[in-house]
Amino acid sequence: MIDKLIAEATECDFKVAVELNKPKSWLKSVSAFANGVGGTLIFGVDDSKEIIGLNDTQKNAEAISRLIKERITPYPDFILTPKQKNEKDLLILTVFAGRSTPYYYKADGIMEAYIRMGNESVIAPSYVLNQLILNGMNKSYDALVSEFDFKDYAFSKLRERYKAWTGNSMEDKFFDSCEIRRDNGKLTHAGALLADDSPIKHSRLFCTRWNGLDKSGGIVDALDSAEFSGSLIILLNEGMSFVKRNMKTSWKKTANSRIEMPEYCERSVFEALVNALIHRDYLILGSEVHIDVYDDRLTIYSPGGMVDGSRIQERDILSISSTRRNPVLADIFGRLGYMERQGSGFKKITDAYSSAHNYKAELSPKFYSDISSFQVTLFNLNYGQALETGDWSEKQAIAQSKTGDWDKKQVIAQSQSGDLNNKQLFLENLTNLNFSQSTKNNIITLFEAFGFEQFFGRTDIFKAIKLSPSPAGELIRKMREVNIIEQVQGHGKGKYRFMI
Repeated sequence: MIDKLIAEATECDFKVAVELNKPKSWLKSVSAFANGVGGTLIFGVDDSKEIIGLNDTQKNAEAISRLIKERITPYPDFILTPKQKNEKDLLILTVFAGRSTPYYYKADGIMEAYIRMGNESVIAPSYVLNQLILNGMNKSYDALVSEFDFKDYAFSKLRERYKAWTGNSMEDKFFDSCEIRRDNGKLTHAGALLADDSPIKHSRLFCTRWNGLDKSGGIVDALDSAEFSGSLIILLNEGMSFVKRNMKTSWKKTANSRIEMPEYCERSVFEALVNALIHRDYLILGSEVHIDVYDDRLTIYSPGGMVDGSRIQERDILSISSTRRNPVLADIFGRLGYMERQGSGFKKITDAYSSAHNYKAELSPKFYSDISSFQVTLFNLNYGQALETGDWSEKQAIAQSKTGDWDKKQVIAQSQSGDLNNKQLFLENLTNLNFSQSTKNNIITLFEAFGFEQFFGRTDIFKAIKLSPSPAGELIRKMREVNIIEQVQGHGKGKYRFMI
């Protein structure tokens, strides 16, 4: 048992002696363990993990118990056990994770709460302390009442998703049963985060497609970038749309068909983004969720580490139990079909990757967390593979070099279609979309005016089909959602073009 404890670093501290004159040196670890996942202090072992032993374990045990009672508040649960190793006496202090957080060290007129950061015990930052206070009150940020009035906000995106998922219109009582609205007519923070025009200003999503393998790509640092705000549902949809338009799909022939090989598994991206939006720490101000796409990888960053204070890179992904920082949001997203209440997101991220045709073990998703952040890295499954596999035809390579970021259907159509008319293919695809006939007619008119080569924006839509800015913006949104247009850079703000 002792050897196993000594092998640990994050949840174990070592003290060569019970320092009575400077007890803070070890009492801060008691505070940190109680504020986290628990941990163990071994007295009689030096920093190099060499067993030194204690002279008087009985006296030391009494001093440890007395000092914890006097200087840690509230009083934490612990077990103090004498042990022998190599004929030397040790004391093992096991501190359990507390429910009445925060646990403070108090002495000389000060009170400080500590947390674990790596193998050190450090003073809890203000946002962590606030979270510990909420935990101790058995409350969560998303369930607290906000200053915002329910009557001042719309929830069209929430209603649309509920209708699409359940087939039923959302009744007014949903807002109360799901803790979106309180009896006094105020929104909870969860409600404020789900409002179309969310008043929680630091709930934003920053997306960037970088040029190269890092953020210093050369002459053109960013190939595409966007900032989104509003309902969490808007952030989720826009984030996925951004990834899709910056993701290519390769394919190779088989005897009877072809195998499509996307750069990233959409399911993995979706699960990682849901996790980032729902489980982020909204008490951390001045930080947002980020999606960064590089040539060889995609990263999704969110403020706030693991809820229990552990570091995910030191955990077994498949054995992590579901702990929700924002249980109200998690419950609502479960009801909307965006996530499962069993908390299987990590497994879905890794399983989707491992089942991809072009998967290799070294491309397995990577997870990293510290006290203030969480990051998922998804590797480009096709990076560096095109020349090695030799599965692309010369026509495909030429088409890809010309089209740049165009959708995979363009590459396939241009390289394989022969006499197939691109316009006919576009119109055929349009008939299969779930749009009203008037919307389809507007798109056809717009397509006739601009085709595949010319760019257009809201003003151009007004000139072509007489739609004012608001309906024009709605038409653009609809076309982007089904990936028949893409945004272009370097030709003015808000310019788009059609793609097959």
